[in-house]
Amino acid sequence: MDKLETHAHSPAPTAERPLLGLTILVIEDSRFACEAMRLLCLRSGARIRRADCLRAARRHLQVYRPSVVIADLGLPDGNGIDLIEELSKAQPRVDALLAISGDTHLAGDAIAAGADGFIEKPLTSLVQFQQSVLSTLPPERQPKGLRMIVDEMVEPDHIAFQDDMAHIADVLDDAGDSTTLDYVAQFLGGVARSASDKALETAALALARKRALGHSAESEKAVVAGLVQTRLAQRVAI
Repeated sequence: MDKLETHAHSPAPTAERPLLGLTILVIEDSRFACEAMRLLCLRSGARIRRADCLRAARRHLQVYRPSVVIADLGLPDGNGIDLIEELSKAQPRVDALLAISGDTHLAGDAIAAGADGFIEKPLTSLVQFQQSVLSTLPPERQPKGLRMIVDEMVEPDHIAFQDDMAHIADVLDDAGDSTTLDYVAQFLGGVARSASDKALETAALALARKRALGHSAESEKAVVAGLVQTRLAQRVAI
């Protein structure tokens, strides 16, 4: 909710729109993943605000107080777990603080840092999204009465996927250090899973494995760059 709002002035949730009255701050650098989240919020009645890095999120939180924060754990300027730890100790605390990542082994670290829950990427199920948020909200923020559960899968616009490819192409052009390659592997792995792009996911995983071993990853980087350019060329063709 915005800084001038209170729960008393927020519309009450309903069976059809169980997240009505909530403002959700999504901290996510992938346009494709964020477009999926926008559609999920829209169908659930929640308002969405977006930050694409830790710096933007902190700037936003100086002005607004959202009801729910959903933080990706791999961001271009740091680890989302650091922000989760900050927000878990802040007063007043947000109603729900959730971590989201395709790397499920990070769930324990996120919970230890103060997250109320962990969401595994890709997230396209309306029921899964609603339950993840509702399960962490206080009773007064829950919808009253029975709720008919009809699952629905959202499909983000492919243009958002192309935006992610353009973003990571720029990052690859400036990739002068190993940390940047770690980010490239993490980012592309998540986007590829969300878009069911097996070839890109395999290449991103190969890059991540080579980096984890501390070996040179120039060949893996070249493969990733070629796949990204191929997908960008598809946008030109469209």
